[in-house]
Amino acid sequence: MTGRHLLVFSHLRWDFVYQRPQHLLSRLARHYPVLFVEEPVYDVTAPAHLEVAQPCEGVVLLRPHTPVAAGGFHDDQLSVLAPLLQHHLAEHAVDDLIAWFYTPMALPLITGLAVHAVVYDCMDELAAFKGAPKQMRQRESALLKQADLVLTGGPSLYEAKRALNPHVHCLPSAVDAPHFAPRRAALSDAAHRAQRHLPPPRLGYYGVIDERLDLPLVTALADADPRWQVVMAGPVVKIDPAALPQRPNLHWLGRQAYEDLPALVAGWDVCLLPFALNQATRYISPTKTLEYMAAEKPVVSTAIQDVIGMYGHAVQIGHDRQAFIAACAAALDETPSQRTERIAQMWGCVMRMSWDDTAATVLQLLDDAVGARRGRVEPSAAPDEQQPLDVPLDAAAAVALPVPTALAAQPAVDAQPVLPAVAGAR
Repeated sequence: MTGRHLLVFSHLRWDFVYQRPQHLLSRLARHYPVLFVEEPVYDVTAPAHLEVAQPCEGVVLLRPHTPVAAGGFHDDQLSVLAPLLQHHLAEHAVDDLIAWFYTPMALPLITGLAVHAVVYDCMDELAAFKGAPKQMRQRESALLKQADLVLTGGPSLYEAKRALNPHVHCLPSAVDAPHFAPRRAALSDAAHRAQRHLPPPRLGYYGVIDERLDLPLVTALADADPRWQVVMAGPVVKIDPAALPQRPNLHWLGRQAYEDLPALVAGWDVCLLPFALNQATRYISPTKTLEYMAAEKPVVSTAIQDVIGMYGHAVQIGHDRQAFIAACAAALDETPSQRTERIAQMWGCVMRMSWDDTAATVLQLLDDAVGARRGRVEPSAAPDEQQPLDVPLDAAAAVALPVPTALAAQPAVDAQPVLPAVAGAR
């Protein structure tokens, strides 16, 4: 392989839930080939190796298999993962890299690699998640000191990170509006089969089902009116499926393919964002909010800060359990004129936030970041020579990475959030 590559480290598997990483990287791959490194799979049946796949054009997935039982990019994995990765890069002559992180835990794996920039796409406050590694906060601090570009998935994360790095930009998740358009959904009944036996009205949620959901609220919603069919679609993570609440009108459909989501949502009367208000949701900015709006469905959310700040004029907010249920009832009783006004407000949001325009914004930010790092290369270095990053593999040292002199000299700036241009504009 020749040319610059994005070397991406992710705690999310490519074939798990199709969301921000897949949307963004599949588009960036039209310009930069992407190597997508997943967390290792525990495997004692063979020597440590990389499983290689190509999930889409321009993206090569690297899934490590190791005999180390520790999960994720745990420190115990690093001495096994580093040579696997370095061998793959050498074998394919990949030596022109931009390192891109979705999880700070993988930071030591770029030790000794000559990179043109370090990017941190911060989707969540991972340290607040259930079962987060104890080193997460320290490792993120180290990554923020090294990063040439930090993207945040919403305004709340932007506010939390803006003082920690001078190159932080607010880049909210966007939407592939044509994918969720009602006319397109009408052409497919693949997901309707999962719920066609359920009479309307249907109130639905899709996404990961984990500690971020307010399960007592979901139960109360089902209890509020036995005629309401509450549909919950998505993989169950970090929750015992046996502990999920059960009601005759509460339906757990399991994981659904991204291709089937438009048809699934087309069969709903109200779309739900029933998130708990806790440390794990303090900074979330749900991608599905815009997808629901592109499907032209009424949306009811709990009081998630980014949903209120960006979409509160188009989404009904339930600040407590009773208000959430009342908002769902009001959505079901929507008049034609209210529907027309709501859809106009929703499309005002949707048209500003396309994934294509977001990717174009990121490309420009990448170019700027590479140019800025090139300007910080020592004068004695050759013009195209990049200095390898020296990130120690041990956890204790990994949190004490030196800050480049030029970076340390710059104060944190009061940057304005970067929003994609209006759809269709460049």
